[in-house]
Amino acid sequence: MNRSPLVSIITVVYNGERHLQQTINSVSNQTYKPIEYLIIDGASTDRTLDIIQYNETKITLWISESDQGLYDAMNKGIKLAKGELIGMINSDDWFEPNAVELMVKAFLNNPTKTIFHANRYDIGLDNSKVIKKFNPSSFKFKYYGMTYHHPSMFVAKNEYKKHLYNIKLKAFSDYQFVLEAFLQTPQSFFYIDEAIVNYRLEGISAQMSFYNRLKEGFVSRREAGMFIFSNYFSLILRAVIFSYSYIKELCLKPLKIYSKNLLKL
Repeated sequence: MNRSPLVSIITVVYNGERHLQQTINSVSNQTYKPIEYLIIDGASTDRTLDIIQYNETKITLWISESDQGLYDAMNKGIKLAKGELIGMINSDDWFEPNAVELMVKAFLNNPTKTIFHANRYDIGLDNSKVIKKFNPSSFKFKYYGMTYHHPSMFVAKNEYKKHLYNIKLKAFSDYQFVLEAFLQTPQSFFYIDEAIVNYRLEGISAQMSFYNRLKEGFVSRREAGMFIFSNYFSLILRAVIFSYSYIKELCLKPLKIYSKNLLKL
């Protein structure tokens, strides 16, 4: 590399004592070193602060105060960040050792791009590890849901000066952020075909009700600037798909229970 730009890594955490140490280690063990590491804690009541204080030599800056949720904390970190490139790693997840190095190379080689993204590893409740690749379908992204892997994203500071995360949404603000950028400047994205982050499947969106997922999806598309007719088309499409999936699961559940009982005989 001809130059080594400062990269800011932000971890947002609230009562994250279970996995935070692994997250911190994955940042400190990066092969690329000009990194500032910021931890934004939402006034945790478990051992999170003990873990942060134990690792203070690995952390550039940390704050602990109440906030208005995940996206408010992300925005706080972005405003404090000094790096040219900013990555987010939540306290449940961890980076591959070369994650930042790969992103910095892409950043330096593609000066007209502002949002860099890659693949991820999905970590199941049984610690199974499956690669989740980026789906390039713009139709699926716009009308169904997130196809970009937000935990893999490194965003230029200049992009965050244009827009931040919507703190009124509980789970779809990252989708709104990416969709807004896509609708305005689709050429600003750059994809790296590597898995750079490990993502535990325990997120907020997975716990949301059918109605709230539809509602937040509609609001996020509207706020991102999608045309109203396109947004209603998306709402109907997602309602049909979600309903089909729910009915299918409902019908298969008795069969699964029957099969398990047979195996016990």
